[in-house]
Amino acid sequence: MKKYLQLSVIPLLFFGLSLAGVAQENVFKINIFSPVVKTLNVSYERKLSATGSFQLGFFYTGYSTDGTKFSGIGITPEYRFYLSETEAPQGVYVAPFIRYQNFKLEEESTNDKGTLSMFGGGLIIGKQWIFKEKISLDIFIGPSYSSGNVKVDSGQDSFDTGVFDGFGVRTGVTLGFAF
Repeated sequence: MKKYLQLSVIPLLFFGLSLAGVAQENVFKINIFSPVVKTLNVSYERKLSATGSFQLGFFYTGYSTDGTKFSGIGITPEYRFYLSETEAPQGVYVAPFIRYQNFKLEEESTNDKGTLSMFGGGLIIGKQWIFKEKISLDIFIGPSYSSGNVKVDSGQDSFDTGVFDGFGVRTGVTLGFAF
């Protein structure tokens, strides 16, 4: 996972340094706490107006909980409504989002295998700062809900999907480059 994080930082550095001085209408970001749960989470935000932007997030995970191994991807589109007096993409915002997730499942004790497809959404509130017209810091939190279906490929349905299924909290701290 550390290798993926390092590889994703290199293009961000290149884009950030090569486009310095251009109006900040784009931000590439990495969630700095996602490696704690063995996940690589990156996002791209594009300013659409003085008070709004669109963000598209992508993650890959290889997470295990209660004997069930999850490996897969997720995509999260969101629209950000900036509420502060500063122009997007900085300031306080609220953002409704939807999320699609697709995981391969493996029960470690029984070798059961399957797939989990999930769909959900929620609402976050956050604040984003742009420092030196290049570096972004974004902190957010909010409720989320997701639901999905397990398709058993082999064995029985002994998968514990509780960590991903139902109500939860979406939170993060991202660092990135604005250009």
